[in-house]
Amino acid sequence: MEKVFLVAVVLDPSSSPAEETPPKHWLDRIGIPRPLAWGFLGVLIFMIGDGVESGYLSPYLLDEGMSKERVALLFTVYGVTASVAAWFSGALSDLWGPRRVMMLGLAVWAVFQVVFLAFALPTGDFGLLLAGYGLRGFGYPLFAYGFLVWVTAVTPQRRLGSAVGWFWFAFTGGLPTLGSLVASFAVPAVGAYGTLWFSLGLVLVGGLIALLLVREPTGARRLAPAGERPVATLLGSLAIVWRNPRIGTGAVVRAINTAPQFGFLVFLPVFFTDTLGFSLSEWLQLLSAMFATNIFFNLIFGVVGDRIGWQRTVAWCGGVGCAVTTLLLYYGTVSAGGNYAVAMVLVGLFGATLAGYVPLSALMPSLDPAHKGQAMSALNLGAGASTFLGPALVGLFLGPLGVQGVMWIFALLYLASAVMTLFLKLPRAVSPAASGYSSAPAPAARARNEPPEA
Repeated sequence: MEKVFLVAVVLDPSSSPAEETPPKHWLDRIGIPRPLAWGFLGVLIFMIGDGVESGYLSPYLLDEGMSKERVALLFTVYGVTASVAAWFSGALSDLWGPRRVMMLGLAVWAVFQVVFLAFALPTGDFGLLLAGYGLRGFGYPLFAYGFLVWVTAVTPQRRLGSAVGWFWFAFTGGLPTLGSLVASFAVPAVGAYGTLWFSLGLVLVGGLIALLLVREPTGARRLAPAGERPVATLLGSLAIVWRNPRIGTGAVVRAINTAPQFGFLVFLPVFFTDTLGFSLSEWLQLLSAMFATNIFFNLIFGVVGDRIGWQRTVAWCGGVGCAVTTLLLYYGTVSAGGNYAVAMVLVGLFGATLAGYVPLSALMPSLDPAHKGQAMSALNLGAGASTFLGPALVGLFLGPLGVQGVMWIFALLYLASAVMTLFLKLPRAVSPAASGYSSAPAPAARARNEPPEA
């Protein structure tokens, strides 16, 4: 019996006693996989650098003489490239391993930020702005979502909800929470342009922390089966969207999750400053408060999802919750007449419900345990799509419908995502797994869809 047990550990590490033995280290007990701990810190600092511009780049470009339509187009192009990179982050992690994908993302972000700052902004050439800023959009998804694939590849399933909660804690802790807070102090001190250069330094520091200090071996090797060809892996990461309809539905839910967030960054800075009368610093502080609330609820809903069900948490806390708080964010702030305290409460409520979608990152790879990398590619494709879907909806409807109409569109999308989540039930049985993945759901898999019985 002992020899058989040892062989099972070697052949299928994901079904090893890691699922059964209680975690001993304090990092494991709070849900952070200890071998990846430095990576979470690196992602946090990287995303702080990436998020520095999020609260003020739109009004800064408007002040530089760019039209609202061009600003929306610039953000949309950035979102398209981010969407493509998000899809490739999972597929390339299957082929190269997550570490190499993260290295590529860091290099792309740094190079094209220099192009954007050193050549595009000083000349005001819109074509160069589109190229520099648009191509930089490939950077952060490759880095951050590459790490997310790494997390899902090594974390035991029964603690996966908590682990991805910590990932989104780090991700949204930087973009835009602490990034906006840093900007609120840096812009008055060194100016808007100088702050963009400062963001480059933060990105480099965070990237190097993650890449140099995380030594976990899974991330250094390909996740796809040894005999699978690159083209088949890349195509499979897209084909899974229609091959497994639940994966495709989950990708749409993920796109809706943060589409309003990225849309807000296009028009809420102007709405809060010009219409409601807040200063730019006050708006940046409100934006930081929104996502400061969000990062803590990322942890809460990660744990809640593990306990009462991933699917139920996403549908009710995420979809229905965000629909309600999106409308409150508009009608409440308008009714309060620019009251700062009321605005602080309302942005915090939206940030809290936005975290209700966190368990989706655990649910998606569990819908097809034999193809976790491909499932994460679909999830990341939805995440990337949200970066251009939100600004595109703003560009199409802000003019004819105004802020009120756009807020209703976003609220209805959230309700639609809640309905779609009802179809994301985990399979009761799965096909034999590919090499390196668990061949069956963890014993607690059913509990992710249904709460434990009393």
